Amino acid sequence: MGEIKEITEKIRQFTEDRDWDQFHNPKDLAIAISIEANELLECFLWKSHNEAKPEKVKEELADIFNYAFLLAEKLNLDPLQIVEEKMRKNAEKYPVEKSRGTAKKYNEL
Repeated sequence: MGEIKEITEKIRQFTEDRDWDQFHNPKDLAIAISIEANELLECFLWKSHNEAKPEKVKEELADIFNYAFLLAEKLNLDPLQIVEEKMRKNAEKYPVEKSRGTAKKYNEL
């Protein structure tokens, strides 16, 4: 079993043991990801990036991953596959020779 499948199974078992699966429909998982992402942003609010507390950043990032893996499982999506597909699309939109060292969006390159 791959590491992502293994951690997804652990997360799923954790939620199943607590009967939380009833709350974990795709819509609510997507909302939870957004909320946790905003909590991650809060770690950096009014600070330079190196002033953020690493432990708090790790906690919020873990929450995001937990919900993202659960959402992928609910929708029968393979996280590795969808990330690789997106990377291929991004490579087409952002060729190295045009995008290296710039933050411009693909339609501005």
